[in-house]
Amino acid sequence: MKKGLVAVFIAAFAALIGQRFLKLREMTLGSREVSLKHLNCQPLKNIECGAEDLTILRDGLAFISSGLKHPAHPSFCDDPGKIYILDLLDPRLTPVELQIKGQLDLSSFNPHGISVYTDDDADNSIYLFVVNHPQHGNTQIEIFQFVEENTLVHQKTIADPLLHSVNDIVAVGVESFYATNDRSFPNDVMQFVTVLLGLPWCTVVYYSPEDVRVAANGFLSSNGINLSPDKRYIYVSDILCHEIDVFERQEGEHLVLVKSVGVGSLCDNIEVDHETGDLWLGCHPNAMKILMNDPQDPPGSEVIRIQNIHSEQPVVTQVYADDGSVIMASSVAAPYEGKLLIGTVYHKALRCHLK
Repeated sequence: MKKGLVAVFIAAFAALIGQRFLKLREMTLGSREVSLKHLNCQPLKNIECGAEDLTILRDGLAFISSGLKHPAHPSFCDDPGKIYILDLLDPRLTPVELQIKGQLDLSSFNPHGISVYTDDDADNSIYLFVVNHPQHGNTQIEIFQFVEENTLVHQKTIADPLLHSVNDIVAVGVESFYATNDRSFPNDVMQFVTVLLGLPWCTVVYYSPEDVRVAANGFLSSNGINLSPDKRYIYVSDILCHEIDVFERQEGEHLVLVKSVGVGSLCDNIEVDHETGDLWLGCHPNAMKILMNDPQDPPGSEVIRIQNIHSEQPVVTQVYADDGSVIMASSVAAPYEGKLLIGTVYHKALRCHLK
């Protein structure tokens, strides 16, 4: 009798694991092949080690984080990470490395997601928030002030147990922000088990000097995050669910889920058009190819645009797609006056013409 029960249990467990591996392949879109949809694009100069995140200000200045080191991804350079600035109104369109001053160990600088906050109450001072992983499994937030002569002055380092695996960040004040945790556990084995079992344990955290707490939860892997132009809504990419979640900010910085919009791809960072409010997403059409890292079958890239996201029928459009022959592992896309910048986790970056 006992042997029969054990056999039944083993068979049921094996069936469950088999089903979950099939679900994992579905979550990673492991069978998807992307059809080419190219724009008129050229590589950005000076960007050879990735542009995992970038953001563009209203005046055409773009900040770019480059050189992310992650054990799950290849790296094309050994140098520490860098922050670049690009003036999209300058016809040379050449990114310039920003000099970093202050008390920060630049030898271990490993920038990931970024966000810019302009302080209207202090002569439009510009602050750059950077997710930094100086060691694998360790996360801290660096706050810089952008000053003249292409310089960042380090202001503050923030670390907190709730900010344990931050992927992206959106600033809502001089020292306050929302951040996404893309992992439930720092341990790789435990993290794999939670993904395999489909446990939605990832979070969005709100931080201010007075308050640090979970603002939203229930994500398989919360990734990109950004803010609507009217600052009323927060957008979060639940990358493994192939969805963009829309939250309304309420009193006390609580987030209430309004809706989820399917995008059909594993979308990474989110950028928002200052004028239209459209969402622009750098996406991974097949995440299994990123994990396999086969030079003969490289990971592709995809850019998706969402128009009228707050309407009953948002319009989701594929703007760009490549099979990895031009650009691998796109992670962010941002438009500006007919131009489009596309960044990647570890590859080069493109500037494209939309018109």
